[in-house]
Amino acid sequence: MKKILKLITICIILLIGSLFIPNKIIISNAEELTYNSISEIPKNKVGLLLGTSKYLANGNINLYYKYRINATSELYKSGKIDFVLVSGDNSTKSYDEPSTFKNDLITKGIPEEKIFLDYAGFRTLDSVIRAKEIFGLETFTVISQKFHNERAIYLAKKHEIQAIGFNAKDVEGRSGFKTKLREYFARTKAVLDVMTGKNPKFLGDKIEIK
Repeated sequence: MKKILKLITICIILLIGSLFIPNKIIISNAEELTYNSISEIPKNKVGLLLGTSKYLANGNINLYYKYRINATSELYKSGKIDFVLVSGDNSTKSYDEPSTFKNDLITKGIPEEKIFLDYAGFRTLDSVIRAKEIFGLETFTVISQKFHNERAIYLAKKHEIQAIGFNAKDVEGRSGFKTKLREYFARTKAVLDVMTGKNPKFLGDKIEIK
């Protein structure tokens, strides 16, 4: 019985370490590279808007989506970015994050010709690497919530990309708590992906943003 308890304790310690160590690594890599203020954030040619679904399972608007749209509009209208690269999931005909974002960005006043779409941003890793390999970006501003920006910046650094993040408003309450909890596992996966040299699911022909 004592041996079993000892083994369980060791497993718990290893699990906690596997979650909290990657978290610390990602936070330290993104330190002082995310911004809440439009007046303080440096200008970049392109903002990389990370995708998410517009609606929740219950049919309500996804506030992560709404706040990313607002943040992108604010950046563009303040002259802090000239173009938007929307990177999201379009794995089926009925699910198209990039086009949905594009339509709402146009409604917000961003010209259609200033918006580029990456339909193969299935994961943050894919979005970041494809921004460099497909769209030729060595530097850009990531647009998402702070926790997501930090992970994207970490991945960018590890692939020799200079990225900063503009933090969209975060989501509080139960929905926000569940997302933050999942983020610990996502950060562990991000660190493992870097360690194992994980590549995007798809690459493809180059696209110039101009």
